[in-house]
Amino acid sequence: MPPELESIRLDKWLWAARFFKTRPLAAEAINGGKVHVNKQRAKPGKEIKIGVQLNISKDQLRWEITVTALSAQRRAAKDAALLYEESTESHAARQLQLIQQREQREFMAHNGIDHKPNKKERRLIHRFKEG
Repeated sequence: MPPELESIRLDKWLWAARFFKTRPLAAEAINGGKVHVNKQRAKPGKEIKIGVQLNISKDQLRWEITVTALSAQRRAAKDAALLYEESTESHAARQLQLIQQREQREFMAHNGIDHKPNKKERRLIHRFKEG
């Protein structure tokens, strides 16, 4: 059994917790100001410990989490979810935003904006514009 970790690099933890597919993507997000540790910007090499508050922004979604465990290895999604605890407000806000995005996509699809015009449709558009 591996020894217990006292601290781990922020980029490595974000990768292990499955917030980002690769460590370079995690490091890029951290450098871009998308990840805050205890409400302050951090660097990818920042050592984090259990109990640290993280604010993560990714693809217009936000997480406000508390680190509950450390892992240097990427595991299954079920195991990765045990590495942190999300605040109820953060979870509710993210679910609401996902529902709104889903409704917006459905609305756009029903308005006929789901494809690029084909050759026949382009001809009709040109005829309409010309005369």
